[in-house]
Amino acid sequence: MYTASVNNADPVRINLSPAGITLNDEPVNWDLSKLGERTYHIIRDHQSYSVEVLAIDATTKTVRLKINGNVHEVQVKDRFDLLLEKMGMSNAAASKVNDIKAPMPGLIVGISVQPGDTVSKGDTVLILEAMKMENVIKAPGDGTVQAIKVEKGARVEKGQVLVLF
Repeated sequence: MYTASVNNADPVRINLSPAGITLNDEPVNWDLSKLGERTYHIIRDHQSYSVEVLAIDATTKTVRLKINGNVHEVQVKDRFDLLLEKMGMSNAAASKVNDIKAPMPGLIVGISVQPGDTVSKGDTVLILEAMKMENVIKAPGDGTVQAIKVEKGARVEKGQVLVLF
């Protein structure tokens, strides 16, 4: 089970099973066609949607989509996130993070902070290009940037430390 919140609205429950997809326990009937590397066409309930994936942030499980010309931010939580949240541990895990590691191999195309800068949870820290897509890497919690371990234009590997707090 997953939940997805679009533009900070109330979350929608999503279940994926061999029988199909449900949203809030209602079956979803749709036609999905991949048009390009980041573009899709969806038909649902006789409505047509043009979708472009603008950015994926694996650290915060956030996806930015352009749907019919409008930009939407989708926050996704999986069953582990939901369990931690239910146990009251979701904020505790984020507050113990002392660094940001590359979620995937790629190229650093932008750095938004400098050592000594104070950041809040969700602030943009870096932009990592991977597979021709720009992924915004955000601060996992409040803190002060201690060191930046990469430079703009650097190639990084998955798991490589990028920023220390």
